[in-house]
Amino acid sequence: MHLSQGIQKSIGPGILLAGAAIGGSHLVSSTTAGARFGFSLVGLILLTNLMKYPFLLVGTRFTASTGKSLLEGFKERNSYYLPLFLIVSLITGTFTIAAVSFVTGELLTNIPLFDSFPAMDLSIVILAVSGIILILGKYKALDSISKFLVTLLTFLTLFAVLTLLFKGSINETLSASWLKPEISPWKLSNLVFLIPLMGWMPCPVELCVWPSLWMFSRSKDTKYIPNVREAEFDFNLGYMITVITAIFFLTLGAITMYGTGDGMLSGSGVSFAEKLIKLYTKSIGDWSKWIIIPASFAAMFSTTITCLDAYPRSLSAIQGLLKGSDYGHMDSKEERERFQIWMIVHIFASIIALLFARSGGIGVKNFVFAAMTGSFLTAPIFAWMAMDTINSNLVPLKDRYGPCLKILCWIGLCFLILFSLLFVGNSFLGIGIN
Repeated sequence: MHLSQGIQKSIGPGILLAGAAIGGSHLVSSTTAGARFGFSLVGLILLTNLMKYPFLLVGTRFTASTGKSLLEGFKERNSYYLPLFLIVSLITGTFTIAAVSFVTGELLTNIPLFDSFPAMDLSIVILAVSGIILILGKYKALDSISKFLVTLLTFLTLFAVLTLLFKGSINETLSASWLKPEISPWKLSNLVFLIPLMGWMPCPVELCVWPSLWMFSRSKDTKYIPNVREAEFDFNLGYMITVITAIFFLTLGAITMYGTGDGMLSGSGVSFAEKLIKLYTKSIGDWSKWIIIPASFAAMFSTTITCLDAYPRSLSAIQGLLKGSDYGHMDSKEERERFQIWMIVHIFASIIALLFARSGGIGVKNFVFAAMTGSFLTAPIFAWMAMDTINSNLVPLKDRYGPCLKILCWIGLCFLILFSLLFVGNSFLGIGIN
């Protein structure tokens, strides 16, 4: 089989990871970063993507090299790794799924057909529809839908950016915000925004496990097992898309909303979605809502459906590994049924979280940024686990990380630890608070 054919059969898990990543971190954080600070955070976004790259790549390389999932690697490498991953997944899974479905529901209220429905009700419907699609269509449906949505949102956001560029709207904002922004982001007091931005940029580090698990389902569908080079092509393609779309959304936020970011995420209900669409259409034109709404919805729905698949898939695999009954490769009927049970549990738990949020009047900023912050603060732990596993004797020597990736891992680990400590100092010790 030629390499091109192998690559074609391998493409899937990396695109799914992009679908999961291009959501809260892009639509909410990147757009807000552009709105508050213009183009001055482009470097930080690119740096964060670079620092997380070797850790997120681990699952893809480990599975392609060993034929085992990264969760199996965690179990074999250290007896504490798998229980630790389980605890964090149980806590973050429901909260994250609820958060991304919440924003997806808000975006739907901007479509005339759904504008009379409460955003919370739409969020619950989205969860239910996503669950039905995954239970009936399984991995094949997830793969097809994610590829379509990622392609759609990439081209739509590119079109929106090009429209603004042709209008010449970028020049003034670029020069004003890149060199001397009105509000400098480089203050300790801004860590409360920067940490969530980095937490989900492009996605939490623990998502390194997801492509590893999706690779088994992809191989079953295609009847083809990719080698390391083919699997990493898929991962790198998806990762490149996440980086590019992050810059797209920051550019849109900078050009259309520069100077408005502080108030963009204030309030609750549908205020975020309404402000987002209004600010875009005011700058580009009313016609652009048929670009921005589908692009935004595609970003958030792709995140919702991939998270609803991946968190239950991970927990189901961990349960099988801890019991010693299976490896979580979805080979048996028992595994598939257990996966569906976990999915249903997550749907109901997320609905309860949404209802609790509504009763407490929690807005988008609190709901989404809390999940982002938790992801960043746990990132050093998962980064170490990933780095330790890929460079262990579980992996053939030729597939372990070479000098460049090892150095990048250590720099990335120090980067994650440093900012986590800064955030803890800022939040609990008052460092940097004016």
